[in-house]
Amino acid sequence: MYAASASPLLIQTRLRERFRSVRKDSVIVPLRTDEDVVHLRKQVRERALAIKLSLIDQTKLVTAASELARNTIKYGGGGEVQLELLDDGMRDGVALLFVDGGPGIPDLDLALTDGYTSGGGLGLGLSGSRRLVDEFEIDTRVGEGMAVSVAKWKR
Repeated sequence: MYAASASPLLIQTRLRERFRSVRKDSVIVPLRTDEDVVHLRKQVRERALAIKLSLIDQTKLVTAASELARNTIKYGGGGEVQLELLDDGMRDGVALLFVDGGPGIPDLDLALTDGYTSGGGLGLGLSGSRRLVDEFEIDTRVGEGMAVSVAKWKR
């Protein structure tokens, strides 16, 4: 699911509320440098291990987190990610909310197309990340920024 609808502040508030009722733990990690991406990968792996995600699901989640973090830095000019442990009473999960105040995405459908790139990469960041997680939501507004929310649940 994705929508082009609200400013980053509204996006951030709406998407942060999305998992409020099932949130067990939450931490915010700044995203400004490559070192921040390395730190985030470590944090995501630790939480994935804590809820006993399979090695395959750990790898998928860490890969998606890395891609989205790099996009936040490269295209959004930096931002932050909120990392959450989830428990809905039947299963555990890990959710990530990436937020930046960058230029936003003018054509979201095109940006989510495999192979599309505006920066010379392989064009698999957004579309690839969407395939790697169980839940994916993106909100963007040109000139104001974007937010991407993803979640991976233990099977």
